[in-house]
Amino acid sequence: QMVDLRNVSTVTEFILLGFEQSYPSTRTLLFTLFLALYGLAMAMNGLIIFITWTDPRLNSPMYFFLGHLSFLDICFITTTIPQMLLHLVVKNHTVSFVSCLIQMYLVFGVGVAECILLAFMAYDRYVAICQPLSYAQIMSRQVCVRLVGTSWFFGMINGIFLEYMSFRNPFCRGNHVENFFCEAPIVIALSCGDRLFSLKVIFADTIVVLLSPMVLIVTSYARILTSILGRASSSGRGKTFSTCASHLTVVVFLYTSAMFSYMNPRSTHGPDKDKPFSLLYTIIAPMCNPIIYSLRNKEMKGAMLRALGRDSLAQAESV
Repeated sequence: QMVDLRNVSTVTEFILLGFEQSYPSTRTLLFTLFLALYGLAMAMNGLIIFITWTDPRLNSPMYFFLGHLSFLDICFITTTIPQMLLHLVVKNHTVSFVSCLIQMYLVFGVGVAECILLAFMAYDRYVAICQPLSYAQIMSRQVCVRLVGTSWFFGMINGIFLEYMSFRNPFCRGNHVENFFCEAPIVIALSCGDRLFSLKVIFADTIVVLLSPMVLIVTSYARILTSILGRASSSGRGKTFSTCASHLTVVVFLYTSAMFSYMNPRSTHGPDKDKPFSLLYTIIAPMCNPIIYSLRNKEMKGAMLRALGRDSLAQAESV
């Protein structure tokens, strides 16, 4: 449908509806819940960053990647949740056009960087388990730094591209966003011009960004599974499965929610369906990542106890 762009008013701000239509008691409950989850996520990820960067016993590439994953989680969760908490207690839910643009760019950039980093973490586990004699040489400190830098680089570059596709058209269908942050498919639906083309491009980009790392993850763990079933002892299998299960749980949390938000047709979406999945990958996944890794890893639990000044308990935990 053709639109006369001369009659399109310039949008200078967006209104994030979020939980605006909820009862005041419901908003109070949500504020308390999300504030607790946000505080827990920040504390747990912050603790992991601290111990992986300061504890000399955690100097392997796995913990180097884990520290950067926690840093990405902190960046990711901070782009959306503080604003949502503010909107739960104030009546003004407007955000400027520039703020919406910056928020969407950070969500794209950090989210893509995390997907790529998870793939590199799977490759690290593959090398450690299937090529242990060459592990130190293959996953040297310099290589690990380059892999982390690569994830950041592609995340930021991809964010610029997706940002352009989201804001390439003028807006002519209002400025009310049916979510608690500026999510790309919802914002694109408010624009005029060829919205379908932008959605198709983002869909194709999501396939590449999500499925390409997924192929590396599946391939790595398939080879790991073949290797440990063929030569590992029962105790060795249990330890290996525990480590790999932690990583796979994190991957499932992030990938399933992101796929639903960006790879489903918009006709199947709605506020009641979008918000739960948006919450899953914006706050639940960043909160669960450190819990999953720490609870299933004795070295992490011991390092956390040492960081909290409980050396005797750390020694007991390592036994």
